[in-house]
Amino acid sequence: MTSESPIILVAGATGNVGRPLVEQLLTAGHRVRALTRDPAKANLPAGAEAVAGNLSDTSSLAAAFTGVGAAHLISFNGEDFSPLTNGPEIVALARKAGVRKVTILKGDVGKSPLEEAVEAGGLGWTHLAPVEFMSNALEWAESVRTEGVVREAFPEAKSAMIHDADIAAVAAAALTGDGHAGQEYWLTGPEALTPAEKVSTIAEVLGREVRYVPLGTDEVVEQWRREGYSEEDVAFFLAMRTDPPIPGDTILPTVEQVTGRPARTFAQWVRENAAAFGG
Repeated sequence: MTSESPIILVAGATGNVGRPLVEQLLTAGHRVRALTRDPAKANLPAGAEAVAGNLSDTSSLAAAFTGVGAAHLISFNGEDFSPLTNGPEIVALARKAGVRKVTILKGDVGKSPLEEAVEAGGLGWTHLAPVEFMSNALEWAESVRTEGVVREAFPEAKSAMIHDADIAAVAAAALTGDGHAGQEYWLTGPEALTPAEKVSTIAEVLGREVRYVPLGTDEVVEQWRREGYSEEDVAFFLAMRTDPPIPGDTILPTVEQVTGRPARTFAQWVRENAAAFGG
């Protein structure tokens, strides 16, 4: 890419999807502008242009969009995960800058105000809908390190978790290639695992025993409440585990179809994050 090539803006650049997306785009030779609340603490790869901004604060975004040809956005506030409500203002900035392609990381099953605004604004949009992030397993890291135990409810529930970097790879393909406009991509990994199977994978990678202790539904609901989640959050968590938008054991070929390579396995994710579990 030349210095005159369009800039790709990555919102949430230090997040689970944003950081690998920045890395992948830079590796492929693209110009990347990384939007983050605190550039001084972002610790982004060399070559990324870090700029301060917050999607929920439209006034902070004008400079970030200057010269941008494509943008990766998230549909929710990174602090409390509430849907962004300033979608029309963000779209106006994008259109003024000449943005042609937008990917949006969904935070809920239905369409967010940002998604609706992007669709109505005439941009080439692609919505990204991960079924479950593999990085959610980091919630177990402390108990695995300190006790060699994972306590989790819904023992029969299967989940085709997706590696965060695979979400980023689909975003990169949509932002830099053709044929993705107007698509809503539901994203899964290559296998559907129960909690016990996930724990078994962690134990195998770490090379030591890790026990799975099933919790009852009432126990986990009380745990969520103690952790400060609202009743709305609790209802959402329950719905995702008992009545997900697609069956938990559904494995979709989207990652390979879009990127040309198979989705990463949970074992690979655990190997990459073994230190967090005391490995």
